[in-house]
Amino acid sequence: MRIILLGAPGSGKGTQAKFLTDRYGIPLISMGEILRNIVQKKSDLCLKIKKFINFGRLLPDSLIIDIVENYINYNNYRNKFLLDGVPRTIGQAIAMKNKGILIDIILEFVLSDALIIERTVGRRIHVPSGRIYHTKFKPPKYNDLDDITGEQLVIRKDDEKNIVHKRLREYHKNIVSIIEFYSKRSYMNNALYFKIDANRNINDINLELVNIFSQRLR
Repeated sequence: MRIILLGAPGSGKGTQAKFLTDRYGIPLISMGEILRNIVQKKSDLCLKIKKFINFGRLLPDSLIIDIVENYINYNNYRNKFLLDGVPRTIGQAIAMKNKGILIDIILEFVLSDALIIERTVGRRIHVPSGRIYHTKFKPPKYNDLDDITGEQLVIRKDDEKNIVHKRLREYHKNIVSIIEFYSKRSYMNNALYFKIDANRNINDINLELVNIFSQRLR
């Protein structure tokens, strides 16, 4: 199966991506993780990407799809993957199709902007381990310090409130045309689209996804 997860930043799609990967063994391709790995390396590509990320702007479609295609081909994921973070524009969706990166299932996680902002701006990260805290939902024992090491927690640049607002505007501007693109009969794979209410208990969302996949895997 070739699956894309759609949803605004903070909608919980990353959590569900891990659940699906663990349960079904589908390789996860996280565009955010790929970009963060690139940014850690000192290169021209790193500097180019940083300029976009730091201002909450989307990278050029051609650059994004080249990175995705190279990653898929290198890991031999052409026929089985879970893609989180791409496509974010209709241009990316079209470019993926043109390069033969086809999609079977689209899962869109829907949550109100107010809840997304609350979830996102309260996030705190322990960079070395990747541990994630939240000032309201999962606070550390001591303010802005990692529970295990006592090291300083940080706010990711794209979790700052003004950046989150920019990213939400970009998401809403692009999502309708992306869904319409995959819903058209002209799309080669007859992709199935599912809208997931993300304002629920994680276990309830897990169960809905299991039901969707059970029907698909028959």
